[in-house]
Order: sequence, then C-alpha cells, then structure tokens
Amino acid sequence: MRFFKNRLADFVPEKPVSVDKSKWHDNAIAIVKTILERMPPDPSTCSGGLYVGNSGVGYMLYYLATQESFQSDRQEYLEQALMYAKVNMDYIRRGGMRSDPPSSFILGQAGVLVLCSLLYKTIGDEQNSDRYIAQYAQLAEHCKKIDIFGRNGSDELFVGRAGYLCGVLTLRQKTGKQVIGDDVLTALWRTIVASGRKGADKQRSSPKSALMYSYYNTEYLGAAHGLSSILQMLLSFPEILKSDPAAEQDIHKSVDFMLSLEQNGNYPPAMDEVGPHHRRPEDQELVHWCHGAPGVVYLFARAYKVWGDQRYLDACLRCGEVTWTKGLLKKGPGICHGVAGSGYVFLLLYRLTGDYKHLHRAQQFAEFLFTDEFQRGARVPDTPFSLYEGYAGTVCFLADLIHPDKAEFPFFNVIF
Repeated sequence: MRFFKNRLADFVPEKPVSVDKSKWHDNAIAIVKTILERMPPDPSTCSGGLYVGNSGVGYMLYYLATQESFQSDRQEYLEQALMYAKVNMDYIRRGGMRSDPPSSFILGQAGVLVLCSLLYKTIGDEQNSDRYIAQYAQLAEHCKKIDIFGRNGSDELFVGRAGYLCGVLTLRQKTGKQVIGDDVLTALWRTIVASGRKGADKQRSSPKSALMYSYYNTEYLGAAHGLSSILQMLLSFPEILKSDPAAEQDIHKSVDFMLSLEQNGNYPPAMDEVGPHHRRPEDQELVHWCHGAPGVVYLFARAYKVWGDQRYLDACLRCGEVTWTKGLLKKGPGICHGVAGSGYVFLLLYRLTGDYKHLHRAQQFAEFLFTDEFQRGARVPDTPFSLYEGYAGTVCFLADLIHPDKAEFPFFNVIF
C-alpha cells in the first residue's frame, strides 16, 4: 500500500472552518530551523537544482519572506536565501550542474538564475535582478532546436522547454518583467507544439493524442515529465494560444485526450499503462504530483481558467476526491510525492471554488504530517529537507495554509 488509510474527519457543512494561523506559523518556523541546520548553503548539496538541491531551500526562504505572516523574520530569511543563491552560483561557475542542459529549470542552473532574480527584486536591487533575468533570457538559445536533448525529452518540465517557459512565467508573475521578447517566446511556444505533433506521429500506443511527448523514450503523462505539465505551460500564455487557432485546436484535443484517460479519478503515469490490461492494482496506484491526479489537476484548472468549460472543473473536483482517499502518501512529507503535494490539491480547489470543504481537507492533511502514525510509518526521503522531496516544500504548504486565498504550489500558479 502506497498510502495510509484516510481516517481523518471529513468536512461537515454545518461546522465552520477556521485556520489556526499561529499554529501553522510556529510549525513552519520550527521546521525551517531544522532545515537550516541539516541542509546549510554548502557546495556539497547544490546538485539537483530546485528539485533536491539546496537552492530549493533558498526558494523556501524567499517565499516565506514575501508572506505577510513571516515579516518579523523577513530580513533574516532574505539574508539566508542570498547565501544559498550565492553558493549555487559559485557552484555553477566552477562547473557544477553540467549534467543537465543550461536551460534546465527544475534540475539545473536556469532555476538558480530565477531564484537570484527573485531575491534581488525582493530586496529592492533592481539592477542585479535585471542582470539575472538577462542571463536567463540568453538561455533561450538552447531551446530553439526541436530535438535539443534527444531521447532525454526536449519539452518536459524538469529539463526541457516547458520548464524554461515555467521559469519565464514565474519571473513575469513575480517581477513584472517581460523576460524574453515576444518573438522568441512565440517561437519557443510553437516549437513545443511542433515537437508534440511530431511525437504524436511517432506514437506507439493507442488511443492517440494530437500532441505527445517522450522522456527517455517513455510517453509520460504526469506533471513531472509528461504531457499534462507541457500542455499546462502552453495554456499559460493565452495571448499566443489565441493567435494560433490550429495550435489551440490541437492543444484542446490533447487536454480532452488527457481527460479521457481518467481511471476512477486518477490518471496513469505513462501511455504504457493506459487501458484495463495495463492498469496497476488499486493499492499500487501512483496518486502523486509527479505521476497522477495531484499533478494533472493543475492542467485542468488552467484549462478551466482559459476555456471556462465546466468539464474541466468537474475533473479537478474528481482529482480532489481521489487525493482525499489515497493522498496520505507513505513516501514522505514533500510536494512531489508526499503529503504536502496532496494537500496543495485542496488549496487549489479552494481557490477555484471558494468551497470550505477543500480548506478543511488541506488542514486535515497538514495535521496528519504531525501525527505519530505519519512519523513512524512514512519513508524518509533521499533528500529529506529539499523543496520537492522534503520539508522545504512542506514549509511552503504550511505557509500557504495561513493565506489560502493566495496559495500556490511552487512555480505552478495557474489562477491568473
């Protein structure tokens, strides 16, 4: 069994839902202290970028510093975050992170540049913030060829073009800067579409999507490496989407293709697991952000915001139901394949609907993180204090419980 049985008390409509802001604030502060002790800004833990490297801790500190509830620690957190950013930039200059393409956002140096720009923007140093944005913009050159990374996946989120666009979107939303020219952005966006059409022509499995992508020769579907997050990023630039009706049609068909793959509210991790003969046993289903409904939900949320189709909101709600049932994950506390990642689903649904049921469920998942059952029964991740696998992402989740109307999974703000 990949998840703990959910024995949590569900929402009762007649019972008001309140957020104990001081509790989540104090819990977050306590975890931050442990993270800073156990994963300090040291070159030995820079590898892995924002995903499992210590730059993810820098992002956590930046995120807390921007939240109203943590203003008393703002200066300290920004100073510490800058230390993480600087050690990562030194690591890159000495040749670190060369195993991934320079434009890799989640796993590589592009994500560090985004962190640096956000930090300098926050402390009021526009000159340095713009300098890092300019460096990020130069990396667009690495994304222009349609098959830049071969079988490694030219388009996926962690190292490919979707990830690069994710960084552009993050910088746009948080700095207000254009980042790259409209012509360059449009060219990269259309290259992703062209690559998806090429992938669809090669598609080995059936049914077929109008757009398809592969990573290490696997046609993934989930948020980490697959179709859902690539489509989500294409939908995140509506001005380009609406300027290309043929591309919009293929993207729309591909979103509906994803919708057709639903299995009891969940989604298979890859095309080789589509169909009743390839389905995993129920207790082995992947109900994670990286593979499954807790990540696919962001695609449907974005599709709902763009097209206003009730089917996509209904799909989001079904993702929430399967996450409530199977989302108390034994893999740990993190946002990639842990309990906090599941909890973020409910914060997203709360923002989409305003229904307090989802805020109640988010708090219940947060409460579960501090139970003896979780502490005894959950696996310790390989990088237990990192942003995606470990407690740095959990801190972001707890901070977002304090202001749920503005909550956003790191780099996955789809409500705009």
